[in-house]
Amino acid sequence: MNFNRRIAKLIKPYGRYKWLTIFFNFLFAVFNLLSLALFIPTMKIIFRDEENAAVLVKPVADGTFLGYFENLPKQLEYFTELTVRDNPMQALFYVCISVLIAFFLKNVCRYLAIYLQSYLRMAVVRDLREKMFEKTNRLPMAYHTTERKGDLLARMSVDVGELEIATTNYLELFFREPIAIAMTLGFLFYLSYQLTLISFILLPITAFVISRIRKSLKKTVIHGQETTSDMFAIIEESLGGIRAIKSFVAEKLVEKRFEKINYRQQELATRSFRKRDLASPLSEFLAVCVMIALVWFGGRLILTGDTTGSLTGAGFSTFIIVFSQLMRPVQSIANIVTFNKKAEVSLNRIDEILNEPEVVLNPEHPIRVPKLEKGLKLENVVFQYDQEIVLKTVNLTIEAGKSIALVGESGSGKSTIADLFPRFYDVTGGAITWDGIDIREFDVLELRKSISVVSQESILFNDTVLYNIAFGKPEASFEEVMEAARLANAHDFILGLEDGYNTVLGERGNRLSGGQKQRISIARAILKNAPVLILDEATSALDTENEKLVQLALEKLMVNKTSIIIAHRLSTIRNVDEIIVLGKGEILEKGKHDELMEKKGIYYKLSTLQGIES
Repeated sequence: MNFNRRIAKLIKPYGRYKWLTIFFNFLFAVFNLLSLALFIPTMKIIFRDEENAAVLVKPVADGTFLGYFENLPKQLEYFTELTVRDNPMQALFYVCISVLIAFFLKNVCRYLAIYLQSYLRMAVVRDLREKMFEKTNRLPMAYHTTERKGDLLARMSVDVGELEIATTNYLELFFREPIAIAMTLGFLFYLSYQLTLISFILLPITAFVISRIRKSLKKTVIHGQETTSDMFAIIEESLGGIRAIKSFVAEKLVEKRFEKINYRQQELATRSFRKRDLASPLSEFLAVCVMIALVWFGGRLILTGDTTGSLTGAGFSTFIIVFSQLMRPVQSIANIVTFNKKAEVSLNRIDEILNEPEVVLNPEHPIRVPKLEKGLKLENVVFQYDQEIVLKTVNLTIEAGKSIALVGESGSGKSTIADLFPRFYDVTGGAITWDGIDIREFDVLELRKSISVVSQESILFNDTVLYNIAFGKPEASFEEVMEAARLANAHDFILGLEDGYNTVLGERGNRLSGGQKQRISIARAILKNAPVLILDEATSALDTENEKLVQLALEKLMVNKTSIIIAHRLSTIRNVDEIIVLGKGEILEKGKHDELMEKKGIYYKLSTLQGIES
């Protein structure tokens, strides 16, 4: 779709603001031209010719409606000449007052247009950011795994900022400057068609030169925006990994990496600004060249008397004044079109996000998620990611209210199976069923409300303890939040915080220890009270003391839940109903702890490596 049509689509919801802006821009153009046209009487007063002024013939219309309008300019000219001849000082006073009023109304209309435009442009930016944020939340985990957060941040800030200006440019490009040009050209034709036609010959030269700059600018802008995304990505990675940077004394290494990309971004940005800003002085210089040519040609016509009686000294002076103002909208259009090449690149980058396919989709007619009574099943499940087969025809039954543990080496497919239940990814082949119903038949959000996840890394937000615990159930009462915290063995340490439940936890909850963060996450899962629970190595990163506290909290959480546990420490899963041993995407062994130890197979080897005896 054409860039300007895409901008028009963004503006469409704000039609009232758009049309009011256009209306006031139209009045601005009218009063702008009127303020210039009023210089004709001024010139005639100053340069009046007594001999010509003495011969005045009042124009008479032919009596028809069309004739009246054709005669109107002549009538105005007649009364102007009459006033100038009889009382030039009074005429000069009236003209000056008229010019002042015209300029005042012009600027009032311009301000009103800007006032309305300011809301319009920021509303479009707000909508774009909301759409992008909502879209990124809906995109599958696979997208967030491969894409860099810094690139998304650059698109939501830098690229959206370019569109803010493009919104204003759109209204000026189509609804202000063309109107101003058309009205000004009409008036210039009225003053002298000869000089106006000459300007038509010279002005296309300016347009050609500016178009060459635009083509060169677009390539530079594309490289510049990509480099800006890379720079944001490095910033985001460095801030997220500041502990590792300091631990390995890698400050200089990271700074050198950032310095390289920062210099490259500066070089490309400088080059694009230079090319973009070249359009304005160059078009202004070419406009002056055109004006000088008109002064020379028009002056020659007057000096030689070859004006066919239509161009006087006062008219010629006014022509030059009005023509100089014609160059403002022409130059503005040149600048807008040049800038829009940069904005088009930004809009393309934004549309890449908005048009990214949502792989995990809701069915057209979703089924309500029933209460889990029979259990969950993986039926011939195959999962492929980036041409790599991760799961190979996995069959597994998890009875309702039972607990299973998934164990195996890294890359065996444990976390993949856990991610398939809440549909972070969809199976490539086979199906996962909930009481015999394919989970793809359910509404995605309703399905995820029925599943609680406690992962190895506690995902907390820079908000209060209360907010973080009630994250999955925002309507919960304070008493319910406290009860969940008690069950998670978190209530006591929360009361010891500076502001209790109103304590802000900092970025990613960094004001808490690892064990405290994990207990907050467990309290959140307890409060959500979903029938299915997924524990993704929830205790693997904790020390022995914290592990015991968290394990006690997990045991309370698992009561009456269908639980899927991904275990790194096998000592934590001895009492589950069934242990599933995975290897290279296949189920290699399954059974209870004692049964698997007796087989002396893969599970036995893993257990003995961790010092676990049967």
